[in-house]
Amino acid sequence: MTPKRAVFLDRDGTINENRTDHVKSLAEFVLLPGALEAIRRLAETDLAIILVSNQSVINRGLTSAQTVQSINDYLRDTVHAYGGRLDDIYICPHRPDENCRCRKPRPGLLYQARDEHNLDLAASYLVGDAITDVELAQSVGCRPILVLTGRGASHLSHLTAEQRRITHIAENLERAVEWIIREEERRGAGANSP
Repeated sequence: MTPKRAVFLDRDGTINENRTDHVKSLAEFVLLPGALEAIRRLAETDLAIILVSNQSVINRGLTSAQTVQSINDYLRDTVHAYGGRLDDIYICPHRPDENCRCRKPRPGLLYQARDEHNLDLAASYLVGDAITDVELAQSVGCRPILVLTGRGASHLSHLTAEQRRITHIAENLERAVEWIIREEERRGAGANSP
């Protein structure tokens, strides 16, 4: 079976507002303008849509795993009601000092998604608002897209020259999805040319 391509989406700062004190409850979870429409448009493609998110609020003791699950369930249900889809959600609950394999920019979440969904990471995209998202994409061969929402604008200046060369910069998730769709159309046109 041929591996599928995917779009990996960061959550906080990409789909919903990033908070310096972390999103700890559903009341603090505020979707960014245009995010639902962007995911709906992405769902019209044959790309898998996978959420990958560091959620150290769990192991920091700021909120429970059940609360994070309920926020992600709410997001999935809201996306579905809007005509979109999230094919799976992967989170890392660990603090930075725990040195786990799954906390971005380490690739554990993407490897898990790859193995469970038969994904071709090198032909996939990763959209996020942090340099760690770019580093993660770079480490597994995904195409990184940095959105300027959340922490994106402040992290832009931290990219190396090589990261700037390979990273598409987008104003927000809507613009990122528009670019992905254009890239997919270009890929399809190339595949169909004689």
